[in-house]
Amino acid sequence: MISSDVLRGYNDTMILNLLLKKDSYGYEISREIESLSNGIYSMKETTLYSAFARLLKNGYIISYYGDETFGKRRTYYQITANGAKYYQEKCTEWALTKELIDYFTNNN
Repeated sequence: MISSDVLRGYNDTMILNLLLKKDSYGYEISREIESLSNGIYSMKETTLYSAFARLLKNGYIISYYGDETFGKRRTYYQITANGAKYYQEKCTEWALTKELIDYFTNNN
């Protein structure tokens, strides 16, 4: 398992990546993150919904209700143009971060 502290700054990036592909809702996003990471990272529900609140506040995503006809309506999330730009910035930042950490972990 990967510590959530290590990935804290990149939870938004993971969520935005999935929303670039399609609109989605919380449970589906959390399952997809766990699946794509082969089970080594599981985003806690509180972490996920804190990220949604932050992304909404910053205008990186919007939310809307689904049209389910049974049970509770789901809240779906959709990335905005600003969100796509922010995602690209975070990807560039991650590449630099990875390069730095690789330097310290591969040069013994």
